[in-house]
Amino acid sequence: MKIKLLFPIIILALLFFSACSEDLNTASDTGRLTVQLTDAPFPYELISEANVTIYKIDARYKGDSMEGEENDEDENKSFIVLMEEERDVNLIDLTNGITETLVDMDVPTGSYDLIRIYVKGVNVVLTNGSTFNLKVPSGEQTGIKVFIKPSLFVGGELSSDLLLDFDVSRSFIPKGNLKNIAGITGFNFKPVIKACNLTTAGTLSGLVSTIENEEPIGLEGATVSVFAADTLNTSTFTDESGNYTIMGLVAGSYDVMVELEGYEAQTAEEVTIVAGNKTIQDFDLVPVP
Repeated sequence: MKIKLLFPIIILALLFFSACSEDLNTASDTGRLTVQLTDAPFPYELISEANVTIYKIDARYKGDSMEGEENDEDENKSFIVLMEEERDVNLIDLTNGITETLVDMDVPTGSYDLIRIYVKGVNVVLTNGSTFNLKVPSGEQTGIKVFIKPSLFVGGELSSDLLLDFDVSRSFIPKGNLKNIAGITGFNFKPVIKACNLTTAGTLSGLVSTIENEEPIGLEGATVSVFAADTLNTSTFTDESGNYTIMGLVAGSYDVMVELEGYEAQTAEEVTIVAGNKTIQDFDLVPVP
């Protein structure tokens, strides 16, 4: 009698452990990947819109490998489509910490070292209403290639966040006389995009102000430049309230300089950026005598 009762118990136990094993294997096969877009902005006084239509994003999958060589033509690696729909984006809207999520999906676990972004419909609108339609050099056919260094590793049941920083000031090259907005005759489009793993990067933000009648007043349009070892890393501009935010800075120490016409430039040295955290650095500018 005891033996007859034992067999069903053993069978149920085997089924239970088998189900648990399948669940664990399934969980480790995929991880969550998000891709966000932001902009390193162009001067406010010249341009009101920098529009692109992103219609496809894919990523090169390297499997379990964490490191590898950069090779534009390595088509032996498998590419996984992350997004395939038209998304119209005005890059000028994506400043000071504002991002747009382009991808939020489960992908195979492993390492990814390259993103390809396919764009079309690129145009620039100046603040005087002038509009320039730009040619896409290669991004419409082969995609704009953005290497991820070091490679982004997506783990099972974890979320990995990738930030794409579309540098408008370096991507849209104006032609003509820049001293007068009416003198601008067009733009060349040479896309510059930086990929950053947000889990290993930090954010710098703060307020740029001056004192008027013993009250702090935020200053719009101040240039905030971040330097690493005397080399310009990135820059941004303060908004109408004098606030600024720079995302995707690799953990480390930076010098931060603020400039605005009519005020003395100010530099904060050895500002520490911590991975996964926000560093606050305010500036109080003094008018030029």
